[in-house]
Amino acid sequence: MLTLRYARQTRAFLSPPSAAAAAAANATATLFLFSSSATEIYPSSPSASTNSITSNGPQSEMHRNDIVCYFREWFLSRKKPLFDSIYEILRTHDGAAADIALSRFNLHLSETLILDVLNYEKKDVLSCLKFFDWAGRQPGFHHTRATFTAIFRILSKAKLMSLMFEFLQNYMKQRYVHKVRYYNILVIGYAVAGKPETALQLFGRMRFVGVDLDAFAYHVLMNSLVEQGYYDVVETVAKEIRVRGFQNEVTHSIMIKSFCKQNELEKGAEYLHSLVQDDGEQLSGIAVGTYVDALCKDNQFERAALLVEEFRKMGLVSMEHAYGMWIRDLVKAGKLDGALEFLKDKQAIEGYVPDVFRYNMLICRLLKENRFEEVYDMLEDMKEKDVLPDDVTMNAILCFLCKAGRMDIAMDLYDSSKEFGLSVNCMAYNYLINTLLGDVSVDEAYRVLRNSIEQGYLPGQRTISFITDVLCREGKLDKLKELVLFTLDHNIMPNDLAYDKFISALCRARKVEEGYMVHGLLNTLNKSARKSTYMDLISGFSKSSRGDIAGRLLIEMQEKGYSPSRRLVREVIGCLCKTDNPENQFFRLLEMQLSRYRMSASVIYNFFIDGAGHARKPELARQVYEMMKRSGIKPDLRSDILVLRSYLNGNRTAQALNLFRDLSMTSSKKKLWHTMIIGLCKAKKAVYASQVMDNMKAHNLIPSIECYEELIKLYCDLGQYYKAIDIVNDMTQIGRPISSFVGNVFLLHALKSRKLYNDWSYLSHDQNLTPACWMLGHVIGVFSGSIEGYHEDEELEKLIQQCFRIDIYTNNMLLRRLSNMGIDRACKFYNRLREKGYEPNRWTYDIIVHGFAKDGRTAEARVWVEEMFRKGFGLTEVTQKII
Repeated sequence: MLTLRYARQTRAFLSPPSAAAAAAANATATLFLFSSSATEIYPSSPSASTNSITSNGPQSEMHRNDIVCYFREWFLSRKKPLFDSIYEILRTHDGAAADIALSRFNLHLSETLILDVLNYEKKDVLSCLKFFDWAGRQPGFHHTRATFTAIFRILSKAKLMSLMFEFLQNYMKQRYVHKVRYYNILVIGYAVAGKPETALQLFGRMRFVGVDLDAFAYHVLMNSLVEQGYYDVVETVAKEIRVRGFQNEVTHSIMIKSFCKQNELEKGAEYLHSLVQDDGEQLSGIAVGTYVDALCKDNQFERAALLVEEFRKMGLVSMEHAYGMWIRDLVKAGKLDGALEFLKDKQAIEGYVPDVFRYNMLICRLLKENRFEEVYDMLEDMKEKDVLPDDVTMNAILCFLCKAGRMDIAMDLYDSSKEFGLSVNCMAYNYLINTLLGDVSVDEAYRVLRNSIEQGYLPGQRTISFITDVLCREGKLDKLKELVLFTLDHNIMPNDLAYDKFISALCRARKVEEGYMVHGLLNTLNKSARKSTYMDLISGFSKSSRGDIAGRLLIEMQEKGYSPSRRLVREVIGCLCKTDNPENQFFRLLEMQLSRYRMSASVIYNFFIDGAGHARKPELARQVYEMMKRSGIKPDLRSDILVLRSYLNGNRTAQALNLFRDLSMTSSKKKLWHTMIIGLCKAKKAVYASQVMDNMKAHNLIPSIECYEELIKLYCDLGQYYKAIDIVNDMTQIGRPISSFVGNVFLLHALKSRKLYNDWSYLSHDQNLTPACWMLGHVIGVFSGSIEGYHEDEELEKLIQQCFRIDIYTNNMLLRRLSNMGIDRACKFYNRLREKGYEPNRWTYDIIVHGFAKDGRTAEARVWVEEMFRKGFGLTEVTQKII
């Protein structure tokens, strides 16, 4: 058996792998106290994984087993094999079978035995009732007021009031009733049940028939009256108790409670001090503790402290109850250090031993503040003082081990919980699940979650949301689906967010039909999905070519009050346009939108023009455009642009030009011209784009920088560099600066060929180029190697900076140029970029990997590939082939 001293030495293994969560003052001590090696460095995760803890070799495994045995033996010390056997029979047998099995124990029934058995598993109300009933039917034993009160309190605490009232109303039918005082038991029962008015009625009936309550029943009734606030009746009952000679320390304790609950603290103080007379024979520690508690609740802590010290010095009564109340109230008021100091003082001087409830309160608060060493000291103190742990203690230990990062020990104890009768509570389940998730032990966390639900505990919404996120992230959709169905089978409804995340995860995994099934199930439960969930479902069905369901969901989404985005409608229309009868499907959806919803008709028409254009159905877009005009709505500039784009996207250049000519005659909006130029460039119609740009300038309209950029890029892609340079010259003549986009396009083509510089060189002699255009040509010459003399990378950077603003794409061009000269040189440039704060993108990594692979340095290339993948980037096809 592990000794306490040895257990203290093994505290080093009850440790969080990182002290980051502890307070700064406690961090260093915690790290050394709770780590198996003072020099070991742990990852900065929520807690180190279970595997990392248990893989320290045979010695670590031995210590782990010792600690598990230490806690298991302590937990088992509270077990009573006889009582365990009784409750096992009560849980597994009914009727005559249970009677026969219990009779085999040959129990010598007594009031003490009955009370001990009922108190042993008082949370198991049904078994307690069955044992109470069996005991009452045994020859030679009759239930007492104390046993009746015990069963009443069990029912009352479990809030099974209807069962209790049924029990009270029907218990006369039982054989053992004539052996007890009928009215006394009824009054006690209703008083304990919190129904003092009924108890008073029964008391009145008793007096009417000439019988009276005994001392015990009087005090139970009086206490119930105080608890329920019938203070005017309390004095009357107290007088009756005094007249009958039943008055004792219990009476006075209840009177003190009455004054305190009425906040008549001064009267309470006078009453309490009056009890000191006659050597305090009528005084009790409970009365003192009750008054101390009332002072603390009234924030009179100094007065309470003086009172505790005053009665301690008198030495008339035991102060254990008062000490317990004082510690409890200090902890509740956030004065934890004061409570600990008081406890240590009383333990050292008076040998005071708190009850398990005070220990639990201190442990839980210390745990909340991450004071792990003091938690362990408190547990060790409990063990040394022979204070048996209860469920709260054992659950706190599980939480402690989770927070200390020892999930291996926590899970061993959890898996053995049935052995020592531990009923895991909601807080411990939350700690176990969340810590396992932090350790990436998803399967274990899922197992514990299922167990918690089977035991009737629903972990917090944050915990369910957390495990939902992790299962989604890990792609464990089968488990997630099982979890959702499992919670529904148990009538447990996590928040809507958990279901939404599940549906979205199914959609992302291309299991949109299963997501739709869950969505339908939630609809039957009147639970509304979020807008993002509808969007995921609609997008998923659109990509699966299920336009009918996508359209139906779009309507349902709007019925729920959500407004769809242009992009979402575009996806649905795109899907409908791929069906067998696209025109009918398209116009049916348009008709439903126009007839049902509050969006303005012009917005709906524009959505459908846009959708048809992106689906490359310009004829549908034009029909909607004409419908719009026939319905009396004048198309705005947005509508004109959308229908124009539909022609350009559908490669209907002639129709686009005709429409543009008609529109430009009635509108001089630059945005219309810009749309036409950019659209023609994207359609690779350079000649038409140039003509439109010239016409725009003829109308005294200045093209946008984007128009220049797209046309320059198109001419460069076509290899007509002289035209691209001519447009740059024209752009800079009107005062437009050279943008990073234009500069990067020229650098890219300069990297491919020297033809660009040659064309610029020819034009520079033939035309009068602007300084900006001349400078760009010089940069092209240096970058392509046509002009020598710039050997330093930084010199080239400065030259480019004089021409246009450098961005990440410019740096990628420089990186690619340097990688052609030598990958080591490129890596130095990369490091300099990181020092400047540039964040690499996919192309940055791809250039480095390509350079290493091309140089035959595959191992180094793979290191960069791993880094690239960790950042979420993928290789280009060219680099994949080379590596």
